[in-house]
Amino acid sequence: MLKVFAFMLFAMCGLAQAGQPLLRDLPLAYVEQASTEVKDKPLVIFLHGYGGDETNLLSFTSLMPSDYNYLSVRAPMNAREEGYQWFTPKRDSAYYDGVTSDLESSGQLLKQFIEQATSKYQTQPSKVFLVGFSQGAMMSYEVALRDPGLVGGFAALSGHMLPVLKAELKPDPALRKLAVFIGHGTADTLIPVQGASDAEAYLKALGLKPQYHAYAGLPHGVNETEVNDLAGWLEKVTQ
Repeated sequence: MLKVFAFMLFAMCGLAQAGQPLLRDLPLAYVEQASTEVKDKPLVIFLHGYGGDETNLLSFTSLMPSDYNYLSVRAPMNAREEGYQWFTPKRDSAYYDGVTSDLESSGQLLKQFIEQATSKYQTQPSKVFLVGFSQGAMMSYEVALRDPGLVGGFAALSGHMLPVLKAELKPDPALRKLAVFIGHGTADTLIPVQGASDAEAYLKALGLKPQYHAYAGLPHGVNETEVNDLAGWLEKVTQ
């Protein structure tokens, strides 16, 4: 148990990546563990949660394929307390939701980032995968499902689909090509696991085949088992 908790803490704080240079040549600031020299390598783009930053998730790569390209992006807005956010949470909502105008502006920036990163790292959209935690998971749903041609798939960790996306999303055969990983802790009190299982059911109704994992006793975080499952999924969908 201690090992799992230590891994969660290490992964969320991202101390191991503190020395990574911050790059600003794309529409959003980011750090990289990548090379532009080899074409058509899988490109994994990490999206942190509320109050986090670009250092948070890159430590996951220690358990992931070593020959992929990895980017970790800083959200465009300052969070209220510290760090950054993709959108301002609605304080009067019982269901974790975001200000629609923030979702639109961040979604547009993220779309531009993905397009330009795909070009910079000389790969194809089908080999680009988003990995988002919490708010980053919600942005992964938001961007990939609205524009499925951008990416090959996405992983949503400890997040859910936001109401505006569910209300506006229409059936589209292009959605069915997306590979989807959903992971969530059963003891998450910030974003209950029901949101993840609801997203799984919603995507299945649209013809997608998400890989769903519920982690017993895990609160709002990520443990080593989940990252190993994520790594296995990535290897499978990028073959």
